[in-house]
Amino acid sequence: MQPFDPSRTWDVLVLGGGNAALCAAITARAAGASVLLVESAPIAFRGGNSRHTRNMRTMHDAPLGPLTDAYPEEEYWQDLVKVTGGLTDERLARMAIRETERHVPWMIAHGVRFQAPLGGTLHLARTNAFFLGGGKALVNAYYAAAQALGVAVSYETEVVDIALDDGRFASATVARAGERHAIRAKAAVVAAGGFESNLAWLREAWGPPADNFIVRGTPYNMGVVLKLLLAKGARAVSDPTQGHCVAIDARSPRYDGGIVTRVDAVSLGIVVNREARRFYDEGEDFWPKRYAIWGRLVAAQPEQIGYSIIDAKSMGRFMPPVFPPVKAASIHELADALGLDAEALERTIAGFNAAVRPGTFDHTKLDDCRTEGLSPPKTHWARRIDTPPYYAYPLRPGITFTYLGVAIDERSRMLMQEGSPAANVYAAGEIMAGNILGKGYLAGIGMAIGTTFGRIAGAEAARHALA
Repeated sequence: MQPFDPSRTWDVLVLGGGNAALCAAITARAAGASVLLVESAPIAFRGGNSRHTRNMRTMHDAPLGPLTDAYPEEEYWQDLVKVTGGLTDERLARMAIRETERHVPWMIAHGVRFQAPLGGTLHLARTNAFFLGGGKALVNAYYAAAQALGVAVSYETEVVDIALDDGRFASATVARAGERHAIRAKAAVVAAGGFESNLAWLREAWGPPADNFIVRGTPYNMGVVLKLLLAKGARAVSDPTQGHCVAIDARSPRYDGGIVTRVDAVSLGIVVNREARRFYDEGEDFWPKRYAIWGRLVAAQPEQIGYSIIDAKSMGRFMPPVFPPVKAASIHELADALGLDAEALERTIAGFNAAVRPGTFDHTKLDDCRTEGLSPPKTHWARRIDTPPYYAYPLRPGITFTYLGVAIDERSRMLMQEGSPAANVYAAGEIMAGNILGKGYLAGIGMAIGTTFGRIAGAEAARHALA
């Protein structure tokens, strides 16, 4: 790997160190450009939120690698439309979707290995390609590939300013080992993530509720690069309250808990708030399409907390999170353990049980187990909560990444406020995901977006630099 040399002018400077940044760096270097990648995290925490991923949603017209059957473009697109409510740039979204079919062989060529879906995720065998060793192994494979190609990497290097004049990048000022350096490059790829780790910025957007949010991923995504770009004339997409927000265990650490903190029991029981009342249909759809709505739903509840409640029938039917559930022999005892009004919780569960209609329970499909005369309803997988012991998981909003970002075109060029593309700035990953994810989330699409536009940005940056 080339040493850090702030005195030279690089062909391509990549700001960020996660999946999108690495895809860009590898692609640009393979095209013949000299590349420096700067990562704000230390080496042990390199990779941003990509360290916590485990799969990529992948289009394919026939079995591909670990993927079974087919998952055609139109089905993928309709799944995306459903979760975003149509708040997506169709042209860019379809680009991300189509390119995923070509990603798997490219990833394998750069050291990524795949595995069959884990227990509890077998229904994703057709749609999502799982990484052997998860995101950490993927990140390590890409860094090894980058090193073999001669990409220079500088860790613990924080961007503090960007020289961007009328849409043309000249240099980035970085802080490294107590010194500041102006790094010059012919082209820049911005792939430094969103601002979800910046608690002050979250509070600006959400107000006091943000104080109860938990950051699922890296503590290093402070939004510094994003804020600099917006201040210097980049066109913004989405808004600061939109993001990938999941209901996670309330006992999780403030940062970096990762995917193991997510609670997947929601669809198998009911979810109540501090008043012991239900507030949404727990059986609306399969978790890969609907799990990411629950963070925002919990965020809207008093004190930003909820409780996923199931009984003994549901244990063993979902991927267990890292924390054990609260367990009790009766609903009254469970309420006491959670600090809820016992009589209120008993009324809620009695009303739910009375509304459940007979059906054939099948958690692998949208079954006919539902409620009747209940508001909100439970439209699938509704079973009486009547078999002790009873279990509960306390829930908080878990922010994965924010959607406020910079607009891009189909060549991954960052757009300026007046709509013209920047001369030599390209964007990839979370910092531009809001072009495609106006709201909502679809399991595995973040890696699809980052890989597609990381590779495009790297190729376009190298083409510009070497022209």
